Amino acid sequence: MTDVEHPAHHEREHPATETLADRTTWTEPTAEVVAPGVRRVPLPLPMDGLRAVNVYVLETADGLTCIDGGWALEVSRTRFEESLATFGAGVGDISRFLVTHAHRDHYTQAAAIRSELGRATVELGIGDKATLDLFNSGTLDHDPTVPRLRLAGAADTAAAWEKMFEGNDPDLSVWQPPDRWLDGEQEIVVGDRVLTAVPTPGHTAGHFVFADLAASLLFAGDHVLPTITPSVGFELVYAEDPLRDFLGSLERVRRLPDLRLLPAHGAVTDSSHARVGELLAHHDERLELCRRAVAGGAVTAYDVARQLAWTRRERAFADLDVFNGAMAVMETMVHLDLLAGDGVLVRSATDGVATYAVA
Repeated sequence: MTDVEHPAHHEREHPATETLADRTTWTEPTAEVVAPGVRRVPLPLPMDGLRAVNVYVLETADGLTCIDGGWALEVSRTRFEESLATFGAGVGDISRFLVTHAHRDHYTQAAAIRSELGRATVELGIGDKATLDLFNSGTLDHDPTVPRLRLAGAADTAAAWEKMFEGNDPDLSVWQPPDRWLDGEQEIVVGDRVLTAVPTPGHTAGHFVFADLAASLLFAGDHVLPTITPSVGFELVYAEDPLRDFLGSLERVRRLPDLRLLPAHGAVTDSSHARVGELLAHHDERLELCRRAVAGGAVTAYDVARQLAWTRRERAFADLDVFNGAMAVMETMVHLDLLAGDGVLVRSATDGVATYAVA
């Protein structure tokens, strides 16, 4: 069995306002007060492209509630303890984790702290239940990413992916189910504040954001990120039409008031609506580029991905590493599938590979 549940993000260039200071300082150790009773604690990640995840700590009379928990790594746990200590707290003061989604940089440290201390409860969107069930089923004897890449026509990438993760068995203790599944939009009382929990499937099927409407705050997880686009289509249990889900979730967030954006990765920014608009425009552009590639003779998602530019630096597909190349192929396929669902393209299957043509 392979451990493939990675924090999935794909860097993309956008017209978002970002200074060099933003890029270099938001990951630095802190327990920054971002609103009364709310602190941002960035915790380290072991990747070059994505250096930290923000855990938001809400102070209440009954203890601390955390939005997300970080990755269950020794360096992350140490940083968490040190950051909490700067305002006289510790992990033993945490009573609750509201986890935006079941990627390891958000879920696993919450589960580990709950298991260790036996006190904090963990809550997670029910759309991610299928993924956690698969982890704990005892039947995950192959990596579902490999056949997905083969379906996309990326046989070489699939073989490289399989080799890269061969023998990396996951620690199932940090993938145990939450104490409560969040199902549907609902209000959650946290101390003297009320959070509106809003399902936002797309990045994962169970992703939630948490809106503090009274304080004009949006705890956005990975649904709305200020300088990179969330990956779509990278899950152990594949959703039927994840890009359509994601775009619908963006519209749902845009129907909320314009809130201060508290993202899982990146600096806090002033307008959720502005960033949502940029993300929607980005995907419109990518859909058109995919359509043009197929009209020009590209047949598979792999073919199309190799014609597109990737990351904020507009890199060629051939310059991506195996991990990011695989994500690029799968992201391309969900764009093509949305176009096929809209009747713009026709999807067929040839020798176990999805092929596309202009309708």
